[in-house]
Amino acid sequence: MAARDYGQYDGITRALELVGERWALLIVRDLLVGPRRYGELAEGLPRIPSNILATRLKELQAAGILRRAPHSRVIVYELTPYGRELEPVVLALGTWGFKAMGDPRDEQVITPDAMTMALRTAFRPLVAADLPATAYAARLGPAQLLVRVDGANLDVTRGDGPADLTFAAGHAIRRLISGELAPDRAIATGVVQVLHGRGDLLDRFASTFHLAA
Repeated sequence: MAARDYGQYDGITRALELVGERWALLIVRDLLVGPRRYGELAEGLPRIPSNILATRLKELQAAGILRRAPHSRVIVYELTPYGRELEPVVLALGTWGFKAMGDPRDEQVITPDAMTMALRTAFRPLVAADLPATAYAARLGPAQLLVRVDGANLDVTRGDGPADLTFAAGHAIRRLISGELAPDRAIATGVVQVLHGRGDLLDRFASTFHLAA
């Protein structure tokens, strides 16, 4: 039984009954990055009440969108094949929502899983296919990500590692990805700090990851 019944019979209505409740799609967003323990989901969604997280997980499990699975002697939540079909929907919503993003409010945070999905949303595989393989170590607020681009393939993982370019940026990385700020200006104004590697590789990053605002 859906948590909410709109009383209409069509695919969009049914989709909203399954994933339209508050927090549901953000749980799906984080699980698209990979399986997560309950505590990891709670950490990635710092404002979700614990009872709401537990309820949403039960609802999504009952709908066949996610499942509980043993992993290294702990229980994790992971998307089912049916749940993974939501990926293009989530990425399309990210593209659409990006157009309405302004500067963050003081209480809004950047999380590693959210930034991972943002990079997957902005990734342009057709552009990347013509560029040399490149690894970026990106420190985006508290999120530290290793971003590997090899042709049309993108791999984003948490943590550090060998990289051609290491850079730090805050929420204003949005201005680089949108094309509002050119890479050289982003460096000159301190929006992006090059920590290691050639600064001109930021041009390659901006070409590879782009969303028009």
